[in-house]
Amino acid sequence: MTMMNRRKFLIASSAGVVSAAFSSPLLAATSRIQSHPLVASAGVANITSDPEIETGVWQYNGVTPGPTIRVKQGEPVSIPFENRLDQPTTVHWHGPRIANNMDGVPGLTQPVVEPGKTFHYQFTSRDAGTFWYHTHNRTWEQLARGLYGVLIVEERAPIRIDQDLVCVVDDWLIDDQGKIDDESFGNLHDWAHSGRLGNVLTVNGAHQPVFQVRSGERIRLRVLNVANARIMPLRVKGVKATAIAIDGQPITPEVLTKGEFTLAPAQRIDLVLDMLLAPGQQTEIEFIGRRKNLIAATLKCHPTEVRRTRPLEASIELPQNPLPSSGDWSRATRFQLSMEGGAMGRMQGAEYNGQWMGIRDLIKEKKIWALNGIAGLPEKPFFSVRRGTSVVVDLENQNAWPHAMHVHGHHFREIGGSKEGKSVWRDTVLVEPGKTRRIAFVADNPGKWLIHCHMIEHHAGGMVTWFEVI
Repeated sequence: MTMMNRRKFLIASSAGVVSAAFSSPLLAATSRIQSHPLVASAGVANITSDPEIETGVWQYNGVTPGPTIRVKQGEPVSIPFENRLDQPTTVHWHGPRIANNMDGVPGLTQPVVEPGKTFHYQFTSRDAGTFWYHTHNRTWEQLARGLYGVLIVEERAPIRIDQDLVCVVDDWLIDDQGKIDDESFGNLHDWAHSGRLGNVLTVNGAHQPVFQVRSGERIRLRVLNVANARIMPLRVKGVKATAIAIDGQPITPEVLTKGEFTLAPAQRIDLVLDMLLAPGQQTEIEFIGRRKNLIAATLKCHPTEVRRTRPLEASIELPQNPLPSSGDWSRATRFQLSMEGGAMGRMQGAEYNGQWMGIRDLIKEKKIWALNGIAGLPEKPFFSVRRGTSVVVDLENQNAWPHAMHVHGHHFREIGGSKEGKSVWRDTVLVEPGKTRRIAFVADNPGKWLIHCHMIEHHAGGMVTWFEVI
């Protein structure tokens, strides 16, 4: 089967594998459907420290990041999408467990949206939480140009807060003229090493933005790492930071030591901050660098207004989402996924497009990573299981680089080891070099789903596979 025919087959067959439990009840509740049109186009943004420099970027609805879409848990949403770029693209909804044919993966769940064409996304999220959306075609270029935004699914019973703030952290590779470094796209050195690392840090598309708050306010701060490849060590200074959700899923509230946390690409964290600072005072969100720290953003209290002088007594524990758990993973169906390749790796060759190729020929194809000896999206699934099967996957990193492994359509727990009792639901896990992370989930969402590295250049270089729930 040729690559083109294989993709057509995957798309056509996945369209019929949508469970009623995950499909959007659009015809049943048309009066309640929220509509959030999206248009992808080229634009400009001021992302550097120089207010006079405008950088050419790609945007949704003319803003960087794209508009924050807020919907209610369990209510349908309609998103008519139009592509005004000069490249084909799609939109992937990262994190919410939705119907497979809305997942936005070209060659697996839908065709690409050609320039000048449209696609109508419509889904219902069973889970509340902090999610996001982004391109899933030529992602190594289109994401780096700015094609991403935030999707917030609000809880039916939200916690009490004064402000709900979004903090989208990104790095951009910018040249001396303040333009995105076009010549570096597709750089084989980046693909074989850490991935594309930027030299300009932004929060919400801006250099060191200032969030206006009041003394004593309770803030819900949703932090997202949307960078192509950079792992973000961050710190909230001066106030107590309590984590309440990871990758959109509620956790038992946990006070962060020194306010520090690390987000791999695609990961998110929800924090509660009680701004018990004097009027006029401020604190920073810092990026913790190897040589020096950088101010990412500032939280600045109003010079005179005071909301309260002591923390709210209301609970900050979020209601749990309806995630299925086997409770006993010892009887789960087990699989192993070995991550191979990259610079300083020992990979001698891999299967690509159904043929075995040596490493020199793979390099010519820019396929320098592999999963279980296969580079790029394979014709056959990594595994195929019936709906409701409990699955355990050992993610084995056999190379010299960390990988942020993302599972589409599901959330998983890490099991095994001393931290199993404290494991949380995630959709993206960081696997360090030489380490194995054992993840477990109930495969209850029918369709064809990707597993890939969210260091985007690693994905492009071959670190991607898929599984099927029937």
